[in-house]
Amino acid sequence: MKGVVPAAGKGTRLRPLTDEKPKGLVEVDGQPILTHVFETLLEAGVDELLVVVGYRKEAIVDRYGDGYAGVPISYLHQREQRGLGHAVSLAEPHVDGPFVVLNGDNVFRGGIGPALERVESTDAEGALLLEGVDPEAARETGVVDVEDGQVREIVEKPDDPPSRLVTTGCYVLPPEIFHALALAQPSDRGEYELSEAVGLLTRAGRRIDAVRLPGDRININAPGDVERAERLLD
Repeated sequence: MKGVVPAAGKGTRLRPLTDEKPKGLVEVDGQPILTHVFETLLEAGVDELLVVVGYRKEAIVDRYGDGYAGVPISYLHQREQRGLGHAVSLAEPHVDGPFVVLNGDNVFRGGIGPALERVESTDAEGALLLEGVDPEAARETGVVDVEDGQVREIVEKPDDPPSRLVTTGCYVLPPEIFHALALAQPSDRGEYELSEAVGLLTRAGRRIDAVRLPGDRININAPGDVERAERLLD
């Protein structure tokens, strides 16, 4: 299975650590965040990496070249920051079956294997790896409405969350997601949201399963998150 790693953002909330380097090369426990992301994907069985680059992209290409640990890397250039959905859409020419998206700013303990295994071993066409959070945190991210173990929709930053299950930046998706992304409308921020495209799939009757995160993860957005991630990995 191929792994798509969105890593094009400027990481403005992580400044000053990103003043001179892209977010993915900020170090956590002695290794760049992207190295942790790649390791998580390889441990789950991914055999090809598609890395979406933008801000200071040359530094990422110079760091990893055309492969990591024997797995080939292709780079996809997101010239404008137009949202996660747009970043994922760049992978369409390179994908011919189910694939996994893992955001390039998450550090996991416990892996993401159950999400890939769900698609490989059942009739599910896709899977979202989810974690439970408190109500306040649920209002700040993508909240997932789940029924009978399947995703109904993802609601971004809701005032009244339909659940306390939220996305973790790990999505296993069928190639039909690209058609859904082409139909998606830009958000109020002018960005194309992957969550809207997932909702289009589920409303069309596609089976996207909800899978609980088997361990823990830290989304690295601010300098303090680096220390939290290092504690997680200890």
